[in-house]
Amino acid sequence: MSKTADLVTAIIEPIIEENGYDLVDVEFIKEGSDWFLRVYIDHEKGILIDDCVKASQLISAKLDEEDPIVQEYNLEVSSPGIERVIKKDKDFMRFIGSKIKIKLFTKYLDKKQHVGEIAGINEQSLTIHSDGETIEIPRELLSKVTLYWEN
Repeated sequence: MSKTADLVTAIIEPIIEENGYDLVDVEFIKEGSDWFLRVYIDHEKGILIDDCVKASQLISAKLDEEDPIVQEYNLEVSSPGIERVIKKDKDFMRFIGSKIKIKLFTKYLDKKQHVGEIAGINEQSLTIHSDGETIEIPRELLSKVTLYWEN
């Protein structure tokens, strides 16, 4: 996460949670000549367009008040989607038994990517079941973890 995304997360997470949503992720990225602040929210019952509109208005008002971003940017608020990113321990716990894709910074067990079901998480490692094996992957190797959808 960028410093700007970290700063925005700290500012908006309380108002997102006060309104019954989970803040899944914040990205601040440049595409072409434009900057985008992308905020992903979730709710146990799912996210509708009205939820995105409401959250966008809350976020916009708070960021106008705090003014943490100097350049112009486009705010986008959406659901994290079916292959959502998993970052927080509470989300790993929520999705125990679910299939995930793990991208690593470096190879672990001769692979830079693993697919398996979440078995557990602790301060040191993420445990998955993959191809009949239980694998503990050190957390410092995790680059990106997403839910994995097979059609």
